[in-house]
Amino acid sequence: MRTGERRRVFPSVNGDVAAVHLVQTPQLLDTDARSFRDFFPAASYVRPTLTKPPRARREEVPHERLEGLTGEGIDVLPADVSTAEGRARMLGAAPDADYLVNAAGIIRLESIFECTPRDWQQIFDVNAAGVFFLCQAFGPRLRPGGAIVNLSSTSAKVSSTTEAAIYAASKAAVISITRSFAYALASRPIRVNAVCPGIVDTPMQDRVLEDVARLRGTTLDALAATRTTSVPLARASSPDECAGLIRFLLSDEASYMTGQAINFSGGLVMA
Repeated sequence: MRTGERRRVFPSVNGDVAAVHLVQTPQLLDTDARSFRDFFPAASYVRPTLTKPPRARREEVPHERLEGLTGEGIDVLPADVSTAEGRARMLGAAPDADYLVNAAGIIRLESIFECTPRDWQQIFDVNAAGVFFLCQAFGPRLRPGGAIVNLSSTSAKVSSTTEAAIYAASKAAVISITRSFAYALASRPIRVNAVCPGIVDTPMQDRVLEDVARLRGTTLDALAATRTTSVPLARASSPDECAGLIRFLLSDEASYMTGQAINFSGGLVMA
């Protein structure tokens, strides 16, 4: 472990931000002052502890809040991951990192028969191209023994929410990208894995429920109840739980895992 390397970079997507990226160094996996979970949002917000119930109050994180973390050894860099310029800024800010978490993503809900090529392009630019080209840029430069975690989704494996068909396709691409880079970077060795979250209690999930309920002509409560009953564990995940899995995949405890797409869905997907 190298001391004095408390660097994390949180770039976000311009426009409808759904999540952040994180580049960090090993010390942060073990820091006890402000834990990894405290600052790794599964979407664009922070939940402070694991002790609150799944529907606990959530906090949106504006850029100024992230910028306020700079005094704690954290570098904040807003960047558009869908552009070469944005990705280059990220690489310039952290050229010698140990870990990369590709968690930026956007979703648009629309009838599968009404979505447009523009929808396809915008979603894939962030969710798939952003992941591919950040892995391409950072992978060869991560220090040996480092790791990448890419955020996919159970939507890549379950097709019942057809209103999110383009999003689902982009997340299926993330799994393929993960496997390709896991093979390409294994000799360094850099491990590359994906997490496929199911229903995670986030503001993004709230918006998905609202839009799907509107498109299907049903109530938010009815749709939420149906989705919960589809999960064998009968609840959503907290973002803290998902962050815990990501932390594990970055850690030495997962040193023999690469090229995997881990379902994190309360049993919604079993395989």
